[in-house]
Amino acid sequence: MSAQKTLHTHSREPLLRMARRDSIDPGLAWAIRGAAFLLSLVTGAVIILLLGHNPLAVYQSMVVGAWGSPTVIRETVKLAVPLLITALGISLAFRMKFWNIGAEGQILVGAVAAGWFGLYTATIFPKIPLVALMMLSSMVFGGLYGLLPAVCKSKWGTNETLFTLMLNYIALAFIKYLMNGPWKAPGSSFPRIPMLVSGARLGKVFGVHWGWILALVLVVVVYVYTTRTKQGYEIAVVGESANTARYAGINVSRVMRRTMFLSGALCGLVGMLQFAGADYTITEGTAGGVGFTAITVAWLAKMNPFGMLVVSVFIAMLERGANTIQTNFKIPASASDLLIGIILFFMLGCEFFLTYKLIPRGKEEHHA
Repeated sequence: MSAQKTLHTHSREPLLRMARRDSIDPGLAWAIRGAAFLLSLVTGAVIILLLGHNPLAVYQSMVVGAWGSPTVIRETVKLAVPLLITALGISLAFRMKFWNIGAEGQILVGAVAAGWFGLYTATIFPKIPLVALMMLSSMVFGGLYGLLPAVCKSKWGTNETLFTLMLNYIALAFIKYLMNGPWKAPGSSFPRIPMLVSGARLGKVFGVHWGWILALVLVVVVYVYTTRTKQGYEIAVVGESANTARYAGINVSRVMRRTMFLSGALCGLVGMLQFAGADYTITEGTAGGVGFTAITVAWLAKMNPFGMLVVSVFIAMLERGANTIQTNFKIPASASDLLIGIILFFMLGCEFFLTYKLIPRGKEEHHA
């Protein structure tokens, strides 16, 4: 009877069990990441072959398209800057398990705040004070837009994921209103916000607006803030357990509001950099999906600011390379986007095997 019971219990045991790893050897972790990257290239190569092209030639073209000349390098850096700063911003919220999905809206609000000064006071202020006002206003209004869901969550327990996501659409609708109404370019036959005058645009360093220097500075600032300050420690404690934080005497609501203001402020700053340093106007595509792609950057880097620097440059390289193969090989935009998606899917998917391990039936879990 006992043997039958044991056999019955064994038959109900799943073929594979999932268990969280206590730790993983760094060498094994990098081996898994390397294997995932190679598998993504192989999978992408199959798709390229189905499209009738040589995978090696396509991949080579992607690399050359991102790093092959000073001109394309500058374009790659321009793509990486907003990704990096936005990822730094949302990572602050993610560290305390506050899921800020509203970076797109915060970028747009920051662009509008900077746009008011840039478009309507450029003849009043000299360039340096004007740029300072655009930066400050973009960060303040972006921060306030991020603060709103934090206030509502702390007071009424609202769902921050849905709240921040819906705020994206409100910001986008406001941009459309400005394009069709009070900010419509005089004499234009279609909805368009005027271009920023050349005297108010950001200066360039090595051919790219100086936002790339600011981004590098912010990497260090965010690292120090999250790892070496009391406020950073409070974010970590709230992220581990809000109840533990309250027991330790931390004002969870205040930490939540402060952190979301900073998160929104960094995203709002991206709006100003895109407006005054890259696009010179504001459109529905000013955010350009950066707010969502930055989530991938933050997760792949495991919220490490220096890791975000590497990942944002990597993704910018993929995006720039994808544009190149569309031109050189006449590959449809949807197919080039699919290649990027496959690579990112494998890179994100491998994180599962870094966090969990699969235990076959009949095997016992051994803890290190």
